[in-house]
Amino acid sequence: MAPKKRSPTGQKRSTRGKKSSKSAFLVTEEEEPVNMESMGHPEIYPLVLTTKTQEIFNCRIDEDVTDEQPYKLIKKEDILEDFHNRAAVSDFHPVKKIVREYPGDELLLVYDKDFKFGLNFYLIGTEEGKENYLNPPEVPEEQEEHKELVPEDVYVYNPPVSKPWVSLGSEKEIEEESVKESTRQITYMISRKRCEFGAPVTFSDQNASHVKDAYIECTAYPDKNFTLKQLEKDVGMQVIPQVKDTSTQTKWAYPKNATTQYYPREFSEEEKEKLGQSKSVVDFLNNVSTSVEIALQQNEIMNTFIDDWKSLAEEEGIFGDKTDTHLKEYQSFTDLHSPTEKMITCVSWHPTIYGLIAVSVAVRLCYEDRVHFSGKLLLQPSLILFWSFSDPIHPQLMLESPDDIFCFKFCPSDPNIIAGGCINGQVVMWDITAHADRIENVKTGGSRSKKVTLKPMFLLEPDSNKEAMYIRHCAVSSIESGHKKVITDIHWLADTFEINRMGSVFENRSGICCQLVTCSADCTICFWDIRPQKTTTTSQPTEKKKEESIEIPYDVPSTFLHLNLSWKPFSRIKLSKSETSLDHCPTKISLSEDSSLYKPQGTNSIYPLLKDKMLVQSKVMSSEEVNPFHNLEAGLNNFLKPIEDFCTKFFVGTEEGEVIYTDWKMERDPETGRLMTKKPVSLYTVHDGAVHTVQRSPFYSDIILTIGGWNVAIWKEDVMTGPLLQSCCAPKRYTSGHWSLTRPGVFYIGREDGYIDIWDLLEKTHEPAQSQNICITMITCIKPCTFSAKQQFVAVADYYGTLHILEIPWTLSRPSTNEISSVNHYFEREVKHLEYVQQRKIIREQEKKEMELEREQKKVKTYHKSKEQMEAELKLDYESYLELEKTVLINLGLVKVSEVPYMEMM
Repeated sequence: MAPKKRSPTGQKRSTRGKKSSKSAFLVTEEEEPVNMESMGHPEIYPLVLTTKTQEIFNCRIDEDVTDEQPYKLIKKEDILEDFHNRAAVSDFHPVKKIVREYPGDELLLVYDKDFKFGLNFYLIGTEEGKENYLNPPEVPEEQEEHKELVPEDVYVYNPPVSKPWVSLGSEKEIEEESVKESTRQITYMISRKRCEFGAPVTFSDQNASHVKDAYIECTAYPDKNFTLKQLEKDVGMQVIPQVKDTSTQTKWAYPKNATTQYYPREFSEEEKEKLGQSKSVVDFLNNVSTSVEIALQQNEIMNTFIDDWKSLAEEEGIFGDKTDTHLKEYQSFTDLHSPTEKMITCVSWHPTIYGLIAVSVAVRLCYEDRVHFSGKLLLQPSLILFWSFSDPIHPQLMLESPDDIFCFKFCPSDPNIIAGGCINGQVVMWDITAHADRIENVKTGGSRSKKVTLKPMFLLEPDSNKEAMYIRHCAVSSIESGHKKVITDIHWLADTFEINRMGSVFENRSGICCQLVTCSADCTICFWDIRPQKTTTTSQPTEKKKEESIEIPYDVPSTFLHLNLSWKPFSRIKLSKSETSLDHCPTKISLSEDSSLYKPQGTNSIYPLLKDKMLVQSKVMSSEEVNPFHNLEAGLNNFLKPIEDFCTKFFVGTEEGEVIYTDWKMERDPETGRLMTKKPVSLYTVHDGAVHTVQRSPFYSDIILTIGGWNVAIWKEDVMTGPLLQSCCAPKRYTSGHWSLTRPGVFYIGREDGYIDIWDLLEKTHEPAQSQNICITMITCIKPCTFSAKQQFVAVADYYGTLHILEIPWTLSRPSTNEISSVNHYFEREVKHLEYVQQRKIIREQEKKEMELEREQKKVKTYHKSKEQMEAELKLDYESYLELEKTVLINLGLVKVSEVPYMEMM
């Protein structure tokens, strides 16, 4: 089909075979044909010839009209006959007036292959133009040469002529302005006594990492004696020709503007009016309108600048690119309803429900401000928020507490039981069993299967209502008998053992986790038991009367009612310093049996195993509808069976940056008979700040990671000579960290500037493998979690109260084939290295003692020498000196060999 044509005014012309009215035909006859007068060719009229028209006039492209002969002579009578047959549909209709007034019999039609004039053909409307095209005039060569040889204006170059130098006094001025040294140079001579040459040098050991011995800060300060104000400045100038060097290369550089115009050049109003009414401008717009419209249509249909390879790479990244090594943000949570500014203090993933995470928040105030605003803070609730991936705006549950929570943990036996530590030193207990259905309905996938993967955010629709539910605490410890300061860490003891007030280990009678351990800034570590302390029959009626007299709110379960406001620790440990009366201030602890919960098999994570265990327990509880935490007195009367060969030692991190390995077993003082804490097995000051992380590896039960201050250290439990790895000083202070759950050689560390350092011991052991910025403020907590074999996340909390959920890439989540054995081999090498260093220290100490003993013996021998022996030694020294003098003089040529006997006689 022939394309639709346009009139010179840019309007679309109908191609249908309907006859137009007489008035419309008259209007088209009065239209002036469009020529190329604006381009200097008034005799040329562009045309669009369709395929049918080309067949009628025998001017088909590449057949009748070619590159060698791009023109065709068409008879005027044939064109007029075409007007008669097709009327306004004829392709020659725009030049109808030119064809009728043409004086000749044949018109010249030229094929415009390059669209020089905008269309595929153009018609020459004058005889003179046709003659010039067919027979172009030739310019004689003599006239061309004559024009080139006769320039209009002749310029004659006069080269400069050298002249003798005439002095006008400039050399004196240069001599005066030149810089000369006016001050006298001072010469220093440093000498040393000859007796001091070759003197023994004593070296001693020094702790390079100790702040007091090896760290000296030299701060810069302005010295007024050397600050000079410039009052006068001499500047010399000389007129020289400007030389500019330019060069070109094939490499393309991005163009930049070298100058800027303050005022753009614009047409005046008269020039604008004149151009708007100009026929050449209108003709130009009419001619290019078709080409512009075609280009616009092509841009609408297809984007020619799109990068297909980049699109393929983005599509691959959706399913996890194996070459990507950066953490990708998956989701973020922020409490928008809180009126005060709060920070996140602790983060914990729900053990069984996928996509559910709990965070504790606290007000961002220092101690003085907290005391000043204590009245206002009492009116605001202290909460633990439960966030779900299905609803990033509204928290699912809100656990209320008497004060801000700084640490909390889910119970390993029942995830509906939660214990937390407050800033005022109290331990709080919650039971969310009655609200378990509410949080289970918002999990992704609708089932608890381990194979469930998270759906995209826009496909998740929460079934629960948008209003968050506030849950009050079940019990709180006694404020008089508990900790006196903020609780910094809390742990559940495993359900396989329990301890008594002496620290001895026995088999667990209840079969559930019923004991807790906490550490606080009041320099104490406390052990708590959630079971009733007295089970005698005489006390049962009185307790029932007390329970009946206490009014229990309808929304608070009675699970731990026996603990409320009367809960006391059954054992307390104080880490005292031997040299002073002060105590160590613990911040984080790591028990030896924590590794019982972490039992990786191959490349599987620890959390799926733990979740499966809890899942079985929860199913048994739901089937039997009996919760063991509601009958805590069941196993108290059972006989306690001691456990032999149980490791009761644990690691403690302090505020002073110390790492302590101590024992929780108590011993009696032989003098007073009181129970007292054993002395620490080892104590090392490795970190130059408070320790924020003390965590055992999920793959090796005897490997511990400690983070504090500006460095990180890795320890082995049986090695008491020092850390296996101690990093250098970081650019910013470390604030938190965590081991990877699937790769034994990877761990994540958060910094105070919002960056995360990712360490990979298989790649680098002296610095982080990579660093990535997550936020603009301090990172307070890091907690990874595994959802499936192909999807892992890490929760990163910051000081401004935002929880970032980041997706871990393939390279950081998928271990290599022999990574566990390779990292274990690395730790074994470091242990051997420490043993070698310790042996070298012992050898060096022994060598020092032997050298000192030899020196003492030599001093004693010199005192017992006789006078004749001393004279003989002096004579030998003098003779050796004469011999050396003789050889030096002969070598210098000052004395001949013949004169040597004479000198010896002298």
